[in-house]
Amino acid sequence: MPPRTGTDHLTRAGLNLIQQALSIYDADLRLAVCNRPFQTMFGLPERLVTPGAPFRDTIRYLVETGEYGEIDDIESFIETRVDQARAFQPHYMERRRANGRMISVEGSPLPEGGWVTVYTDITAIKRQEELLRARSEELTDQVLTHTEDLAATNRALEATIAQLEEAKAELTEMEARIRLTTEMTPAHIARVDRDGVYTYTNRRLSSLLPGRQSDIVGLSFEQALGAHTAARLRPQLARALAGEASVLEFTEDDSGRRIRTAFTPDQSGPGEPITGVYLLSTDLTEETQAKAALAQTGKRELAAQLTSGLAHDFANLLTIILGLQGRLERMSLPSGARELTGATKAAARRGGDLLNKIARMSGPHETREAPTVLDDFLATLAPLAGAALPPGIALTLDKRVAHPVLMLDAGSLQDSLLNLVLNARDAIGAAPGQITVRLSAVQDTWLDITVTDTGPGFSEMALERALDPFFTTKGDAGSGLGLSMVYDLTKLAGGQVRLENGPECGASVTLRMPLRPAEAEARPQLVLLVEDTPDIRAHVRDALTALGHQVMEAASAEEALALADIPGIDWVLSDIRLGAGDGVDLLTRIAQGQPGLKLALMTSLPEGDTRRTAGAQRWPVLQKPVSAGTLQALFAQEAAA
Repeated sequence: MPPRTGTDHLTRAGLNLIQQALSIYDADLRLAVCNRPFQTMFGLPERLVTPGAPFRDTIRYLVETGEYGEIDDIESFIETRVDQARAFQPHYMERRRANGRMISVEGSPLPEGGWVTVYTDITAIKRQEELLRARSEELTDQVLTHTEDLAATNRALEATIAQLEEAKAELTEMEARIRLTTEMTPAHIARVDRDGVYTYTNRRLSSLLPGRQSDIVGLSFEQALGAHTAARLRPQLARALAGEASVLEFTEDDSGRRIRTAFTPDQSGPGEPITGVYLLSTDLTEETQAKAALAQTGKRELAAQLTSGLAHDFANLLTIILGLQGRLERMSLPSGARELTGATKAAARRGGDLLNKIARMSGPHETREAPTVLDDFLATLAPLAGAALPPGIALTLDKRVAHPVLMLDAGSLQDSLLNLVLNARDAIGAAPGQITVRLSAVQDTWLDITVTDTGPGFSEMALERALDPFFTTKGDAGSGLGLSMVYDLTKLAGGQVRLENGPECGASVTLRMPLRPAEAEARPQLVLLVEDTPDIRAHVRDALTALGHQVMEAASAEEALALADIPGIDWVLSDIRLGAGDGVDLLTRIAQGQPGLKLALMTSLPEGDTRRTAGAQRWPVLQKPVSAGTLQALFAQEAAA
């Protein structure tokens, strides 16, 4: 049997001391554990006493070696035995083996599925019984002696059976604890033998790598992981089989997930043979995304430190230049001088604009992710982007994401997409063309937003340097900061930017960002809407009912207090300014009397207003005008909290 370590090694050593042969198969008809007498009794090869060995292969081996005598239809015999195993029933039987020895076979099912079987060689006992029957009248004394021996043997057998029952109970409990522990671990734990065949798995591979099977015991590396991923891991597996533990981090191509796999040789002690490799695989995708965002934040802070002083001095110089040019213009200048001073002032102002852009790029930027309804986001993007396009260029928005609401920094993303659409417009030029913005999900891990156009595509230099600050192909008309800004905002969100050309023509820019669903509550909400302006109240009411919610209306704080006691109300949404009343005071009184209600405010007051600040410290505050998307995001955010 292959060497093992720890408690498993002690348990196996104890089972090997039992005279009876013992085997345990799981619910999938694969060997879980056996002792050495099981191997020696039936002369089984090593592969059939290794955990994970199929029951079918063991039966086939026994048939082919003549264990069951002459069998006319081998395949039918094997199928019958396999079917009996699947519908396992407790049983006791005695049979004569092909070598003439008699054995008893006792089988019992296990609570978690599978069964344990005990095989006892009863040849001596059967010979005693035959002797008793043949010479009972002549050998009375011998009968008595053999009867006493038989009684002693039976007592010993009963004790052994009791020990086996206890061992079976302990093994069942131990296996259940180990299985529960490994299944709760947020990682894939597995073991492969020297041939690269899985002998154990905790059934979490499919959650780590979508599209893979959960039960991979008996499968090879290539069958379980796929040829490409297996080829990437094979060198590390070979190193572990040679005795060297190692760790590998890689990005899985199909899902884009970042995986770390540790390879540990299965070796019972120094100098002992290595029988396999243990593998521990964890998903580092979210950690990698967070590290990327943190690294980009660090770069921004460093850039801000480096540029802030220079920008201040440069801004002072530009101010001096503009002042001197203004003084020159007020003097009597020769012909053509005013054109020069005007060009100098224009260049200085352009320098000032460039400084402002650098400040926005390198200055503090807080990523504000919030539940964003994709349909509403695209509906807002379409007119903004379309307004900047000439009649000959068409814009197509294509959403292929099943989740209706995602956690996104909608403002930053909108800025990035508008920048990419304008770049695509400039690339197409005066000729008719097409710009497509496509949203698609990658294995529920990434959100890919791809902007493609029918222009000439990126040059080789642009593909290499387009994301560098100040690189531009537009000459004096471009600042070279547009794509840098897109790259910066995407990296801050933990994403990536990929530039490429289409198969025939056109450029393609893909923003790959973390896919974080934020599903809204499915149950319609009963909302108490408090607004003293009828037109605004009607607008918000229509937006709520369009989302499937029910609305009760109140035109004053007094009316709202009277309605707030009605059973079944889920939300109270109130304006901050209510004529003579105050929305913050209103929600405070409602919260005291109805602590279970969800409360929110809406206002057109600026962010610095004291009443708005007081309300925002306790409840969500929606900026007027309030849209259906903002309301949907509010409900989704509360549902996710």
